[in-house]
Amino acid sequence: MTTRFTLKLIAVSALLMGAGGTFGQHVHAPSHSASPYAGQQTREIKALSPIQTADLLAGKGMELAKAAELNGYPGPMHTLELAAQLELSTDQKQASETLMNRHKAEARDLGEQLVQAERALDQAFASRQIDATRLAAHTENIGRLQALLRKSHLDTHLQQTALLTPAQISRYAQLRGYTSPVSTAAPAAAPTHKH
Repeated sequence: MTTRFTLKLIAVSALLMGAGGTFGQHVHAPSHSASPYAGQQTREIKALSPIQTADLLAGKGMELAKAAELNGYPGPMHTLELAAQLELSTDQKQASETLMNRHKAEARDLGEQLVQAERALDQAFASRQIDATRLAAHTENIGRLQALLRKSHLDTHLQQTALLTPAQISRYAQLRGYTSPVSTAAPAAAPTHKH
């Protein structure tokens, strides 16, 4: 009998604890929930996290070339990382390095311009120096830079793909985990190898 009583007491205690605290305390639900933006008001550029800003300034990919990468168009960085497995020729390796260096320089330049454009928009709002005309100018500039940056990343994948053979393109997809090792088909739209 005491074992049953003890088990019931434990069960009741557990229910009370699960309901929100120790016995005898009332639980009050918060009257509002914090915005997911809470804390971001202290950012230097409100629309960009420090990581996003750093990635833009470093010319990082930021998933801007996913449409190419995941549809069978390799990028130069991963191609060079996989150079041995892809059996890149000396010419292919040099051309890939040149392409990557040129692209990184362009991406860093566009990234810096985009960060400055976002900073200008942020400052226009912060200083209350914004109206419909200025807003249109800021957002059109930001949109143009975003488009140029994404185009640069995607175009680099097109150029890299043109440097590879269909077999290397297939192998790249396997090594990156996009296809199973038994698949040997290259993407239909992939150009043939060029020197």
